[in-house]
Amino acid sequence: MLVALDGTVLLMAQPSLRRDLGASLTQIQWTSTGYLVAVASLLVVAGRLGDRYGHARLLFTGVLGFGASSAGIALAPSIGWVIALRVAQGVFGALLQPATLAMLRMAYPADRLGRPVAIRTGAIGVAAGAGPVLGGVLVAHLGWRAVFWINVPLALVVAALTLAARLPAPGRGRAQRLDLSGAALLTAALAVLVHSLTRVPAAGWAAPSTLLGLLVTGCLAALFVRHERRASNPVVPQAVARSLPVTASMTILLFTSAALFGALFTATFYLQDVLRLDAPTSGVRVLPLTVLMVVGAPLAGAALPRYGPRRTASAGSVLVVLGVAALSRLGPATPWQAMGAAFAVLGAGFATVMVTATGTVVGDAPPGYAGVVGGLKQTAMNIGPTLGIAVAAATRTSADGASAPPAPSMGPTLVILAAVAAIGLPLAMLLPAGTHRRGGRDTAETAGTDEHQREGETP
Repeated sequence: MLVALDGTVLLMAQPSLRRDLGASLTQIQWTSTGYLVAVASLLVVAGRLGDRYGHARLLFTGVLGFGASSAGIALAPSIGWVIALRVAQGVFGALLQPATLAMLRMAYPADRLGRPVAIRTGAIGVAAGAGPVLGGVLVAHLGWRAVFWINVPLALVVAALTLAARLPAPGRGRAQRLDLSGAALLTAALAVLVHSLTRVPAAGWAAPSTLLGLLVTGCLAALFVRHERRASNPVVPQAVARSLPVTASMTILLFTSAALFGALFTATFYLQDVLRLDAPTSGVRVLPLTVLMVVGAPLAGAALPRYGPRRTASAGSVLVVLGVAALSRLGPATPWQAMGAAFAVLGAGFATVMVTATGTVVGDAPPGYAGVVGGLKQTAMNIGPTLGIAVAAATRTSADGASAPPAPSMGPTLVILAAVAAIGLPLAMLLPAGTHRRGGRDTAETAGTDEHQREGETP
């Protein structure tokens, strides 16, 4: 909730921040891009560190650093300080996010993860939906710096709760040193990829900078894979890399989140540029998506143990495809109820996919690797929206990179995004058919005990 709230309230603060600090549009964009590059490139490495040193430690460090950097931004005298501290905030955000999933994995058995993951998903939906409203109120009455001050007490509360949490300590018997070369290659590849995708809305897919960035990403990824195959302590352990459910779940999350955020990007411009609605009214039109995300998450959590990941994820993917496809058929004469219904279907589908894929990713991971798996999942959830916005923006720019005139409908863009979401359908068939238990003895207690026994220690 802390991270999701921070990201959405920032959108409301950026115009005021720009005027107050005399910043350029490019500098304002880097307050978002710098954070995104830092967090997306370090999530997997942060998860690996949590597996080695303890997830509670990483969460405690990450949330305090997140709060401290937020306070620094609130006191920043210039835009340069804001950008630098936003990058630092991204680093600490990378530390805390995989830890939350890993701690859930340590506290709950695999077949009971549905409900806590659903609560987590619903909380994110609440924060994302409340962010623009809260941000608008804070900026209007207290100024842009207030949206960063609110992170400080929240971070202190989370830090106190982390100290109170009692989880099994990480085993030390065979603790492995982090492969710095592999970590550097992975971090560089993800950083270049995310930066290249964030440049697509302004430069386009065919721009030399975009093509060069994607080429460099491919080369770095190939070097990383080659290095991982030869490394004695790979960043992504073979038990994780070879897990079909984990790989399928992360890929589903990537393409589904790309479709969702690409559709939201397109719909926002459509509502304001074509229908000429103001920002608050546009937000109300999209509200059914948030509501169904919050309501749909616990329903998906209840359906998961009954119907299994395969059928639940398939149903969610179908709903996402139908929701995006329904939006593509809307025009200026369409009643607002039809748009609300399409957003509701999209929100319900995304909540279902997110709960199912997250539960499968974290539940299928061996307890000792829950952090790196959580980092991979969060990486997919950061790259997916960036990819979706890049795809959507490609249809809004002309060959010279200028913004295209407003289209009378969202059809062409959303048809492509519906096809992107449809990639999740065959991938869902790779998930387990039913809820599984590791060796029939995967409970909250044995998850920690087994880890110590594997390390040769007495729990």
